[in-house]
Amino acid sequence: MKIFPAIDIKDGKAVRLTRGDYGLMKVYSESPESVLEGFKAAGADCLHVVDLDGAKDGELSNFDTVKKLVSAGGVFVEVGGGIRDIARIEKYLNAGAGRVILGTVAVKNYAFTEEAVSRFGAAVAVGVDASGGYVAVNGWKEVTAVKASEFLVRLKNSGVQTVIYTDIARDGTLAGTNLEVYSQINGIGIDIIASGGITFEREITALKAMGISGAILGKALYEGKLSLERALTLAK
Repeated sequence: MKIFPAIDIKDGKAVRLTRGDYGLMKVYSESPESVLEGFKAAGADCLHVVDLDGAKDGELSNFDTVKKLVSAGGVFVEVGGGIRDIARIEKYLNAGAGRVILGTVAVKNYAFTEEAVSRFGAAVAVGVDASGGYVAVNGWKEVTAVKASEFLVRLKNSGVQTVIYTDIARDGTLAGTNLEVYSQINGIGIDIIASGGITFEREITALKAMGISGAILGKALYEGKLSLERALTLAK
């Protein structure tokens, strides 16, 4: 199982939100690059990056910061946040990102999602953010009538190979992740990267035992609740 330490970027800084609420934001570093260096020193070879400004306003405000992270080398970088057209996908991939993540657009414009997957294959993943079992969009402010489990099947049938699945209620809470939901969706036949609330070593072990493809670690690392070195060891 792959471990993806996370860097969320707002105004060029490394921050974390609670349940996706921009009003509940904590700045952890003025330099996302130095955060990455710390992750690499701990042995990380993957990185999950989200441009929170891009997710909110659709602009590429933090592209230069993301590019610096990608250019640092030594890690596979997946990036999301405001990726809503082919040109933006190409810009990130040309900059060296290993994978881009489609969010709201995957629900709002499914034809675009199919086109992106057709053109870029495994380099396109989809973020499925769920609230009460239903997909949420637009910065998690709008919960749709789309059942997350059904959406996963649709994505698989369209050729999507990787999904980042987040239980919004657990995200940034340091209260543990929703292991039950991952056990339910793991058999769909698509690579699942677990995200949202992973806090304890036993969760890493449980997700690995299920056969989950990857796990994103955020606030638990920043708050010292979970050791990245230890998580990497458990995931091997």
